[in-house]
Amino acid sequence: MSQRKRSKGPGFSQGDDGDEDFNLSQTPTHSQVQRNLERRSQDQVNQKVSELVQFLLVKDQKKIPIKRADILKKVIREYKDVYSEIVNRAGRTLQQVFGLQLVEIDTKHHIYILTSDLPRAEGENLRRDNQTAKLGLLIAILSFIFMKGNSAKDSAVWEFLRWLRLQPGERHEVFGDVKKLVTEEFVRQKYLEITPIPLTDPPEFKYQWGPRAAKETSKRDVLRFVAKIQRKDPTFWTSQYKEAEA
Repeated sequence: MSQRKRSKGPGFSQGDDGDEDFNLSQTPTHSQVQRNLERRSQDQVNQKVSELVQFLLVKDQKKIPIKRADILKKVIREYKDVYSEIVNRAGRTLQQVFGLQLVEIDTKHHIYILTSDLPRAEGENLRRDNQTAKLGLLIAILSFIFMKGNSAKDSAVWEFLRWLRLQPGERHEVFGDVKKLVTEEFVRQKYLEITPIPLTDPPEFKYQWGPRAAKETSKRDVLRFVAKIQRKDPTFWTSQYKEAEA
């Protein structure tokens, strides 16, 4: 993994949406994009994907429609020859991690919004008290725990979060202190329970659903969410399907 200092991405916390034309002069074909991709640093391409995900999440918090020109100008920049690949990868990450769909609402001016694809919460608190991005992260963790058999070791949870480019020791542009959010805020809100595993040295912990999670969503909804993002039928996971339908 690249050790270069991670850029926060210019303009993430700003509300300006300039109309400067920064459009692609000519849309490259899929094969051209693939050739361009081979000439690019994969670490830098992955970094651009991560920056774009954060940029889109911040815009979504403010419910600001997102212009392609702004994506190119503020994030993609000199990597516009692989623009479509970066946007596609960011879109997959947004769907798989946060349950969000990147939707183009104006094809003439290339304007996008994010729409939620998360399991419906039966209660009001989860929807009212948490921002969309936090809710997406919480659902991702709850899904991971359920698919692991209703319990997951802390090492496995953090490995999963690192795969999502969330480092416990780094401050995240959207989530802030990720470790504090997961181990303190979600626990205090009773969405997660973290308990020590006996006779482990060094100490290990297990993550399980908290009582609020069980009240505000369901295993059936979570399984449907996982099945949708993985494009499989819920019955593909036999034991989880039986448990969810019980």
